[in-house]
Amino acid sequence: MGVIGIEPVDDVRGMLTRERLGELVEGGEIETVLVAFPDLYGRLLGKRLDAEFFLEQVADGGTHVCDYLMTVDMEMEPVAGYAFAGWEQGYGDLHLVPDIETLRTASWLDRTALVLCDLHDASHEPTPVAPRTMLRRQVERARETGYAVRAASELEYYIFRDSYRDAAANGYADLEPAGWYIEDYHTLLTTREEDFNAAARRHLRDSGVPVEGSKGEWGVGQHELNVRHAEVLTMADRHGVYKQCLKEVAARMDLSVTFMAKVFEDRAGSSCHLNISLWRDGRNLFATDAGDPESYPDVFRWFLGGWIAHAPEFMAFYAPTVNSYKRYRSGSWAPTGLTWAVDNRTAGFRVVGEGGSRRIECRIPGADCNPYLAYTAALASGLDGIANRIEPPPPLEGDAYAAEGAQLPATLTEATDRFEASDFARETLGADVVEHYTRFYRVEQQSFDRAVTDWERRRYFERI
Repeated sequence: MGVIGIEPVDDVRGMLTRERLGELVEGGEIETVLVAFPDLYGRLLGKRLDAEFFLEQVADGGTHVCDYLMTVDMEMEPVAGYAFAGWEQGYGDLHLVPDIETLRTASWLDRTALVLCDLHDASHEPTPVAPRTMLRRQVERARETGYAVRAASELEYYIFRDSYRDAAANGYADLEPAGWYIEDYHTLLTTREEDFNAAARRHLRDSGVPVEGSKGEWGVGQHELNVRHAEVLTMADRHGVYKQCLKEVAARMDLSVTFMAKVFEDRAGSSCHLNISLWRDGRNLFATDAGDPESYPDVFRWFLGGWIAHAPEFMAFYAPTVNSYKRYRSGSWAPTGLTWAVDNRTAGFRVVGEGGSRRIECRIPGADCNPYLAYTAALASGLDGIANRIEPPPPLEGDAYAAEGAQLPATLTEATDRFEASDFARETLGADVVEHYTRFYRVEQQSFDRAVTDWERRRYFERI
């Protein structure tokens, strides 16, 4: 029996079976297969293989990558201090196992298919610290208790008329936004940016990522492009393909897009709202026509209660960089506290949808989150809420920024401290996983602490 809510491969444009890939290879339409996996940041890493070689050797047998890829920083530098891999262990191999259900055409690339992979160790067991493994385990926990999980990521991004190479050469200063005034829901200004957004929508649609639509957002040159909801692992995969596609489409058009949580201190940050609902036998268990939140179904309230209760200790999974925390400011459309409400964009958790479309929208993550880790945290928290019947706090009415109550961790250091000290995270993910990601986030913070920023030069160069 398949996972409830996942679309059959034949029903999603751009998805491929192994047999169909063989036909396309034989006809010369596909020559390359990109085999990739998400790393700790959520980046897709991997290899480009000859398509015939992939079908003959790799589709069943897999291939290998160096285990240092689970310990590198953003600059691909091997980082010491991990128990998982290091110089003292000799940096061996991990087994890259294609998940054929993710095989798709990468329509924005020339004659290329893409398949996402799981990481296995030398014993051919799933690698515990691999983000895709972590989410798979939470999906299995949900399945064991009778739940299928549907999800949707709502990603925002900024478009610039500078190429990535030019932006880097200029130190990412004086970037030219695609627009020149706030374009939230505008159709006039966004028409001028359709050169990129239309191409992105088309390539996503033709590459197994069904699209709903796009719109201008509350920032100069900022946009949101939404894809259709799916089973949660499928959605995390779509999320990763989405980011890869948009960056590469932008690069080919001599543009750039960024998924930084906060690009400019005086402009809106970019979010990644997570929408989740639980299903059984084709029915949304969160569905309700009740107007009173206290009469919502038990499973809905308890999932929400657990998600809220554990959000502080999983904050690093939602906000994984130093930059992430610049986004959480009063009046910024990003939440600052652990509140929930019905259709209220100032709260951290927003209940949206009617009847069968009822779902919980978590507004905490930024566009820089690793979707596999963010969904892992959400599921682990919500399932614990159900198991322990954790009730959410009373729903908020009015402005959440003015409300009293628990606040989100304010820095990556604070979030990492909460994660490292969490007994729940250790029980749910394993002590080895907690130690691995604690090291990862500490290194990210230390990298920033050593840096000298433009702000420091502007402030101190002459006047100190």
